[in-house]
Amino acid sequence: MKEIIAIVRMNKTNATKKALIEAGAAGFTATKVVGRGKMVVDTSTIEDRKRELLSMTSEEDRANAEVLIESFLNGARLFPRRMFNIMAHDQDVSNIVEAITVANRTDNHVGDGKIFVLPLGDVVRVRTGETGDEAI
Repeated sequence: MKEIIAIVRMNKTNATKKALIEAGAAGFTATKVVGRGKMVVDTSTIEDRKRELLSMTSEEDRANAEVLIESFLNGARLFPRRMFNIMAHDQDVSNIVEAITVANRTDNHVGDGKIFVLPLGDVVRVRTGETGDEAI
C-alpha cells in the first residue's frame, strides 16, 4: 500500500480529478494549500512568464499586476495550490503517477507540481473495520 501526495496548480484540479478517476484511483482527498517550490534560477524563464502574465492585464492595472507578479516569481509570496492525497494498491501506483503527470504538465517550464509516493503502514475502513488492502 502506498500514499501518493500530489501538489498541483489550482487550474489543474478538474483535470487531475478526471485523470485519477480514469487511472482507477480507489479514492482521494483534495485540499487547498499554499506553498512554493525551488526557486527558478533561469532568469529568462521568469522574464518570459512575467511578460506573458503582464500581457493579460490592462494598462491601468499594469503597475499593481507587476508588483504581484514579481512577488510571486521571486519567491516572496506563496502560491495557491491543490494537494491530493491518494491511497493506492502497490500495483496501481505507476498508473496513477503517470496520470497525474500527464494531466499537470504545462509548457511554462516552472510550477507544474510535485508528486510524493510514501509507504503506508495500514488503512482502516471505519464503516466495516476492514484493514490493509481491503480497506482501500
